[in-house]
Amino acid sequence: MRALLLVVSVIALPAAAQDLRQVYRDAKAYDAQYSAARYALQAGLEKLPQGRSLILPTLNLSGNVTSNRIDAYQRNSVNAPTLRDLHSYGYTISFSQPIYRPQNLLQYDQAEFQVKQAEAVYGQAAQDLIVRTAQAYFDVLAAQDNLTLVQAQKRAIGEQLAQAKRNFEVGTATITDTHEAQARFDLTSAQEIVAQNDLDTKRRALQQITGKEYVDLKPLRSNVKLSPPNPTNMQSWVELASKQGYPVLIQEAATEIASLEAKRNAAAHKPTVDLVASYGSTSQTGSTVILTSGSTIIGAGQVGLQLGIPLYSGGALSSREREAAANYEKAKQDLENARRSNEFTARQNYLLVTNGITTIGALEQALVSSQSALDSNKLGYEVGVRINIDVLNAQQQVFSTRRDLLAALYGTIMNHFKLKATAGSLREEDLEIANAALEP
Repeated sequence: MRALLLVVSVIALPAAAQDLRQVYRDAKAYDAQYSAARYALQAGLEKLPQGRSLILPTLNLSGNVTSNRIDAYQRNSVNAPTLRDLHSYGYTISFSQPIYRPQNLLQYDQAEFQVKQAEAVYGQAAQDLIVRTAQAYFDVLAAQDNLTLVQAQKRAIGEQLAQAKRNFEVGTATITDTHEAQARFDLTSAQEIVAQNDLDTKRRALQQITGKEYVDLKPLRSNVKLSPPNPTNMQSWVELASKQGYPVLIQEAATEIASLEAKRNAAAHKPTVDLVASYGSTSQTGSTVILTSGSTIIGAGQVGLQLGIPLYSGGALSSREREAAANYEKAKQDLENARRSNEFTARQNYLLVTNGITTIGALEQALVSSQSALDSNKLGYEVGVRINIDVLNAQQQVFSTRRDLLAALYGTIMNHFKLKATAGSLREEDLEIANAALEP
C-alpha cells in the first residue's frame, strides 16, 4: 500500500514549466521541415564528388564465358559426322582518362556552387526553425495572457455586477447599472470561450513543431527591457541583408550555376580528347571425336588517344545553348529581385523593432495612467460622482492596455529575430538571450 501511495504522489506532482531553450531542442529533434533540410544538405554535398569524377580516370573490367557444340556433316559422305565442343573464356580491362573535355571541367565548377547552394538552403532552414519555434512559443504565451486577462476582467465585472445589484436593492442605484454590468459580464463570458479555443489552437501549433504537449511554459519577466538593434543604423542592416542574407546567397549560387551551364552548353561544340587503353585475354578450348583436346590463349592490348568532334545533332546543341543563355539572364534578374526583397524586409523589420520599443514604453505609461483612471472611477462610483458604466469602461481600458503591452513585447522580440534572420545572422545564441528574459 505504501508503494502504491508513493507512485500516486509522484504522478500527482505538477510538471515543471518548460523554457524556450528546451522547446527549441525538442523542435530540432522532431520538426520534419528541419530534418528534410538536413538530409537535403547531405544529398547536396554529394554533388562535389560527382563533379570531380568527371575529370578523373575510369577503369572497367568485363568478362565472358561461352560454350559451343558443333555437329558437322559432309554431304554424300559415308564418314561419321564430326562432333566438336568449343569453350571460350575471356576478360577485358579498359581505362579512360579525359584529356580535353571543357564541359566536364565546367560541370565540376558547377558542383562547387551546388554545394554552396545546399549549405545556404540548410542555413535558412536552421534560421526558420528558430523563428517558427519562437513564434509558436510566444503565440502560446500571448494566448495564455489573453485568457488570463479575460478571466480577470470577468471576475472584476462580476464584482461590479454584484455591487450594482446591492446598490439597486438599497435604492442607491438604478436598474440600468445592473443591466450594463450584466451585459458586460455576458460579453466577457463569450470572450473567455474564444480565448480558450485560441489557446488550444496555439498549443496544437507548437505541438506540431516539437511533437510534445506542454502543460506550462515560462513567461517573460515583468521587468524585461528590450534593447535596440545592433548596429543601430538601418542602412547597415540593409547592406548585411543584401550581402549575406540566405535568400540572396541561395540565388547567387543559382546564378553562378546558370552562368556555368551556359558556358557548358557553349562548350558542347568543341572537340574532346581522351586517353584510352585496354587489355584483353581470350582462352579457347575444344575437343573432337577424332582429335585430342587442346587450348589456345590469345592476349591483346592497346593504348591511344580518342578524338571526338561534334558535327551535327539536328540543331539540339545550339538550341540548348540558347536555352541556357536565357536561363542565365533569368537567374540574374531573380538575384536582383531576391536582393531587393531582402533589403525591403530588412528595412521593414528594423522599423518594426525600433517602433515596437517606442510603443512598449508608451503602453507602459498608458497602463499606469489607465490603472489610475480605474482607481479614480471606482472611488467616484462609491461616492456617487461616477456611474457604473464609467467603472466598466475604465476596467476595459486597463485590460486592453495590458494585453496590448504584452503583445507588443512578444511582437518586438519576434521582429528582432526576423531582422537578424534577414541579415543571415540569426543563431541559437540569440535564442539563449531571449530565454534569459524568461522567468526562472
